[in-house]
Amino acid sequence: MGEFLSEIRGRINETSRSLQAARVAGDDHLADAHASDLEDLLRIAARNGIDPRCA
Repeated sequence: MGEFLSEIRGRINETSRSLQAARVAGDDHLADAHASDLEDLLRIAARNGIDPRCA
């Protein structure tokens, strides 16, 4: 599960940064898309017993 854990955390971090950048830029449509992606990634992590917020 090490590779999956690393990949899901990386994607969550990347998507979180993209979401923040879209919000700062005032791009509501892009921010909504990133927020939806982030929700999906967090759901996948939780379904697999992963707390993506832990190091």
